[in-house]
Amino acid sequence: MDDNAHDAAAAADTELPARLAAIRGRIAAACRRAGRDPSEVVLLGVSKTHPAAAVEAAWRAGLRAFGENRVQEALAKSRELAHLPAPPPASDGPEWQLIGPLQSNKVRSALELFRTIHSIDRPSIAEALDREAAARGLQLTGFLEINVGSEPSKHGFMPEGLAEAVRPLAGLQHLRLAGLMAIPPQGDDPEDSRRWFVRLRELRDALTARPEWSNWSGWLSMGMSHDFEVAIEEGATHVRVGTAIFGTRISKA
Repeated sequence: MDDNAHDAAAAADTELPARLAAIRGRIAAACRRAGRDPSEVVLLGVSKTHPAAAVEAAWRAGLRAFGENRVQEALAKSRELAHLPAPPPASDGPEWQLIGPLQSNKVRSALELFRTIHSIDRPSIAEALDREAAARGLQLTGFLEINVGSEPSKHGFMPEGLAEAVRPLAGLQHLRLAGLMAIPPQGDDPEDSRRWFVRLRELRDALTARPEWSNWSGWLSMGMSHDFEVAIEEGATHVRVGTAIFGTRISKA
């Protein structure tokens, strides 16, 4: 670990528990405003680009689910943290979830670690995950990533024609599609995200009304450090919070 990483880890040890407690308090307050139970919301700590020591500090402060963008980075961290307990359901160790785009040539290596994928952005990836999980005897949980703002620069299924585009995926046997994920267009104010969160919820509800999706969980992975409270008010079941927990990301340079 280089000096910058050591400094970040040392800061995490002293500041991170307070940051995490503050986030949990804000989640609880948002749930009260929405008339929801805080236990309905999973806090996913976005640990991408942060060192394994920061993940361990967060785990020791009580965080259990961690979101990573890159397969190889996450595998390296998991090896560094092999001394921690095994992930659930075996025990109460770190649970790694993939939140970044997945290339087809990374599917095999991804399943060495991840059991939940938030970023399924096209049918071919869903089908590849299902085949690889079947070959390994695994059960995966997945979110369909929706390009809710129809932005050319972003991955994901388009809102228009979504039901027909994803209909063949409802019957996958080893990849359980449990809900939708979105990263809304960037705005200056958290309220700018609200209409996009409403849109994602409406898309979820429209799918749930269809017979092929009538029994799915209908989870919503939406909301990040700057807008997770608005996301909770609009029905988020999973919020992906990085900077507000871990601080400024460490440069990879």
